[in-house]
Amino acid sequence: MEPILRLENLTFRYAGAGEAALKNINLTFEKGSFTAILGHNGSGKSTLAKHLNAILLPTEGRVLVNGMNTAEEQYLLPIRKTVGMVFQNPDNQIVASVVEDDVAFAPENLGVESSEIRRRVDEALKTVGMYEYRQHAPHLLSGGQKQRVAIAGVLAMQPQVLVLDEPTAMLDPAGRAEVMRTVETLRRQGVTVVLITHHMTECIHCDRLIIMADGQVVMDGKPGDIFSRVEELRARELDVPETVSILYELRKAGMDVPLNALDTEDCAQAIAAMLHAG
Repeated sequence: MEPILRLENLTFRYAGAGEAALKNINLTFEKGSFTAILGHNGSGKSTLAKHLNAILLPTEGRVLVNGMNTAEEQYLLPIRKTVGMVFQNPDNQIVASVVEDDVAFAPENLGVESSEIRRRVDEALKTVGMYEYRQHAPHLLSGGQKQRVAIAGVLAMQPQVLVLDEPTAMLDPAGRAEVMRTVETLRRQGVTVVLITHHMTECIHCDRLIIMADGQVVMDGKPGDIFSRVEELRARELDVPETVSILYELRKAGMDVPLNALDTEDCAQAIAAMLHAG
């Protein structure tokens, strides 16, 4: 099956910049997958995200969305319908004074019939757990609630791919948890999700984890496999989830525990099994 997203030899330079922000990136993303892209500020991860729905166009190479080249202008609208984007600051994406009007904004501008807009708005708000707030004023909502409304606004366009560019960066821990629960819901519904983040814990349950540094992909694999490379990550000044850090210290002390038990329950079971084995 053809990947829904394909990046071929993608290189990108910002105007006036000497060094390329992205350097010869080759990646594919399968339909229905959940990929997290992790890296420091300046690693190129947000620049890469903006190429996935033609906000930025390659300096060299190409990006294909369902086979459509982002550099070909006639494909711009279908590409934007296929790949929706959610950014760091929900206030920059919310345009209406009532939640349901905001979610309806994009499909209205696409000329969608009014009864279909109503159905899409209700479905999107239910998906993100904000249906009961449909007649609230967005500015009265919490940060996490605003971000969920912003996600609903993108979902109302019925994209096949959702790209989230550090959607929790401006949120407190409760807001981050709200947004990540929403991401898990979308994943179960078969939406292709690409999550750009610098929070290690947000990567634990993804199918695939990509590490970026200096405009390049430096690691690519399953989260358990990537996070078990503790020394490599720390050499790049990246940390690992606390669960892995605990297991790593136990391994250094000579205890036989795996490094790929990422969530709290799996970590506890790994330690319990080690103690039981004596």
